[in-house]
Amino acid sequence: MDFTSKFLGLTLKNPLVPSASPLSHSIDMARQLEDAGAAALVMYSLFEEAVSREEESMVHFLHHQEIGFGEAQDFLPAHIDFDNALDLYLENLRQLKQALDIPVVASLNGITPGGWIEHATTLEKEGADALELNVYYLPNNVETSSDEVERRYLELLTELRGKVKIPINMKLSPYFSALGHTIKAIEAAGANGVALFNRFYQPDIDIDSLRLNHRLHLSSSAEHLLSMHWIAILHGHTDLTLGATSGVHNTEDALKMLLAGADVVHLCSALLKRGPVVLGEILAGMEAWMEEKGFESIEEFQGMMSQRSVADPGVYERINYMKSLDSFGWKG
Repeated sequence: MDFTSKFLGLTLKNPLVPSASPLSHSIDMARQLEDAGAAALVMYSLFEEAVSREEESMVHFLHHQEIGFGEAQDFLPAHIDFDNALDLYLENLRQLKQALDIPVVASLNGITPGGWIEHATTLEKEGADALELNVYYLPNNVETSSDEVERRYLELLTELRGKVKIPINMKLSPYFSALGHTIKAIEAAGANGVALFNRFYQPDIDIDSLRLNHRLHLSSSAEHLLSMHWIAILHGHTDLTLGATSGVHNTEDALKMLLAGADVVHLCSALLKRGPVVLGEILAGMEAWMEEKGFESIEEFQGMMSQRSVADPGVYERINYMKSLDSFGWKG
């Protein structure tokens, strides 16, 4: 079977790409992911807040602190004595590039234009095959308009595009009033692909302690339907790589994404729950399904169930809402 897939202009051996997660901290785990079938790897995110805060603290401590005794000033540590978030990230990138034969995508996570974007050039020089820009932004100010939100995304992308020549993948949330229009604007601004969708981790309320809990809730298979729906709508209307992320846990989930028109399928929660073995299981399941259906390559069925390809495009539109309610069978 020919599993060859395209991702940000890169040719991959298959469409399975682990998304940003703590797993990429470990070089040994990264090797296990590659051995199990990962076709590329998105690194954990380098956060704007971590880089900016450390740089500000370092400048304040090392360059503006006066302790009152000239001789003692020499005992202050030099800047090069500290490993900051960027240094650690770059070292991790170097080790991943040395250890793996698959493409490595660096991930930048932030919400404001600024000096942290400058570090993208360093990531490119250190060998990152592409960059993922994750604008993890929840507009909690009720005065913020949708135009302002979209402008923030485009300004960050435009600034990043001006710094690097390698491909840029933009990870988006589903909370845009006109997602298709936004994606076309992102394409015009120089992106090479989009990952749909980012999951905003929500705080929970402990009713006993009356405090907020910040607890990670992993995805379930049911969550893949939103990504699948939008990829099916977008397939054929953009030249961007369409990456499906959130809710892919098994072969069926992955195949649905590809049938809808996804170029690559990202996995995170499934890998955190069960480890690299998931990749091999999905690939084996895909091969068995393709053999059963008579497909010899992914290209033969990719997008077969997209909105532009199905006999009744209305299933992806408002009419589907009524059909879904009718399918439940409850008449009141």
